[in-house]
Amino acid sequence: MLYILKIKGTTKIPDFVQIRDNKMTLIAYFRLSQITKGLEKSNLTKYKNEITEILHKMPYGKIYKYLKKNEH
Repeated sequence: MLYILKIKGTTKIPDFVQIRDNKMTLIAYFRLSQITKGLEKSNLTKYKNEITEILHKMPYGKIYKYLKKNEH
């Protein structure tokens, strides 16, 4: 399970994304404008399509619980 957070930036700080595991440990942190690069650095490329779609749909300031395909 992953928790995805989409955070709205300010004029000086860009919008960004945090991805945390089920213990809320930070496993990915990247700018919203660089989703692919951020997922590659965090070894999450196999979830790229699903996470990208979630990030485009979800509102800022919310936490999305993402179950990986093989989890129930």
